[in-house]
Amino acid sequence: MRTRRLLWIWSFLALPVLFYSAIRFYPTLEAFYLSLTNWDLLSDPEYIGLENYKRLFADPKFWQVFRNTFLYLIIGTPVSLILAFVIAYFLDRIRFGHTFLRALYFLPFITTASAMAWVWRWFYQPAPTGIINNFLGSLGISPIPFLSSVELALPSITFTAIWAGLGFQVIIFMAGLRAIPSTYYEAARIDGLNDWQVLRKITLPLLKPTTVFLVVFSSIGFLRIFDQVYNMSSIDPGGPLGSTKPLVLMIYQTAFSSYEMGYASAQTVVLFTILLVISLLQLWIMRERG
Repeated sequence: MRTRRLLWIWSFLALPVLFYSAIRFYPTLEAFYLSLTNWDLLSDPEYIGLENYKRLFADPKFWQVFRNTFLYLIIGTPVSLILAFVIAYFLDRIRFGHTFLRALYFLPFITTASAMAWVWRWFYQPAPTGIINNFLGSLGISPIPFLSSVELALPSITFTAIWAGLGFQVIIFMAGLRAIPSTYYEAARIDGLNDWQVLRKITLPLLKPTTVFLVVFSSIGFLRIFDQVYNMSSIDPGGPLGSTKPLVLMIYQTAFSSYEMGYASAQTVVLFTILLVISLLQLWIMRERG
């Protein structure tokens, strides 16, 4: 009976396992191999060992891109999670228009990233084209160079990415809040706990699994940011002066502009390692604290 059950289980799992082996696992292993070669898509790959990695770690542009990528992570993840929780916490208490407001927050998440990036690029333009600077000018405030400033370009794009993913995080937090049994809150009220004590001692601890999921999911998203940067700085992708270029954009340019596929594969392996380490580290830290 047990053997028959295992046969049925693996019969259903065979197709997705084969699919992921062909679509996910094989290309990943192939990238590891190509990172040890010199390949331009025209000639056969030439094995060169670790030369691509030596070149990568000696390249000052890589370290600037590495810094930019982690700035997206460090700024975007905590800000987006705090905003999403605050919105979800108060939205969960609203009864009138709750469904409409929830759909309104979720709408940016289902909007095409390219279209959304171009709209925000239009908002950020100098006056009189840009809505934001046009409004600031009407108040007598000097225009802000959102996308042309080395200091402001990265935070401006990060804000756009936060806004784009906020709706998904709000919905997940609300699902986590709804999953908390009401008996905990009733017992807390009987014991005389105020709203802050209920939040700190009941809501936040019981939201730990939801928070762990969103931290890992959001971190991966910000480490792999590409659409917003590419479309909002399309005249100089990753500009100005490379101040907004993330690692994914560097991989794209190396592969499809310079046709250095081996070097691009080495960059991909580095990104894969960063994603794996960050995700495992966050899971370990948050579960240990839990």
